[in-house]
Amino acid sequence: MVSVGPSLLLTSSVDITPMMTVLDGVLMELQDCALPLLKDVIATDKEEVAFKDLDVAVLVGSMPRREGMERKDLLKANVKIFKSQGAALDKYAKKSVKVIVVGNPANTNCLTASKSAPSIPKENFSCLTRLDHNRAKSQIALKLGVTADDVKNVIIWGNHSSTQYPDVNHAKVKLHGKEVGVYEALKDDSWLKGDFITTVQQRGAAVIKARKLSSAMSAAKAIADHIRNIWFGTPEGEFVSMGVISDGNSYGIPDDLLYSFPVVIKNKTWKFVEGLPINDFSREKMDLTAKELAEEKETAFEFLSSA
Repeated sequence: MVSVGPSLLLTSSVDITPMMTVLDGVLMELQDCALPLLKDVIATDKEEVAFKDLDVAVLVGSMPRREGMERKDLLKANVKIFKSQGAALDKYAKKSVKVIVVGNPANTNCLTASKSAPSIPKENFSCLTRLDHNRAKSQIALKLGVTADDVKNVIIWGNHSSTQYPDVNHAKVKLHGKEVGVYEALKDDSWLKGDFITTVQQRGAAVIKARKLSSAMSAAKAIADHIRNIWFGTPEGEFVSMGVISDGNSYGIPDDLLYSFPVVIKNKTWKFVEGLPINDFSREKMDLTAKELAEEKETAFEFLSSA
């Protein structure tokens, strides 16, 4: 949670009461970083303290899926969490607050929080698909022997789940001082339509299998990238991926889904990148992940209406 002054940051961190000792450890680490813009950190288990007058809220905590847990049980548990946090934002935060949801299932949790904060514009809510976006850039860069900064305009469509669609049909890469399309640069359609997609879709699971823990540093970097673009905008000629509310008019995605789109940002306001041609392969992938999100929404809203 961040309040932004003229040149300094005041942050607050909220957690459940049993985790306060751990949160105190996080506070000490932040202090020990000696960050030049950080003025103070407030560790609290009180929503009225943590959410008061926020400029930016990063909702990281969620109920993780446990062995034997059905997806509907996961959605039910998270509806309760994000309904409460949305209501707290509605009550205590600035109406201009930018809310970024990280805790999974991030898209549907974000939609739940937005619906629970009716006085805050729904466009102020977004969920993190930047980690997937960065993973896609990295895979292309590794394949071509360039740096990730040489790759731009990849797209993550849809859900932050294994149905997401990493799309490089419109991506560019800088090779020998010249920008070329990724398909043209790689000349390997089978990899781009096969292993590349599955690698990005399953990267989170692969990290957990390897280190027995979820992504940490890469997730933190993606959150920072996401917030920086919201606050300072996207570079000219570049777009990024964010889970945002659909309007029913962009790329055939049904209205009122929290779906990852390509966006550009200026003056802290995002806009869809419009007019990108969508081929049949992409259309099928985009519709598949939209279907999953529609099903998640239906289940979550059953719990939301009865909560």
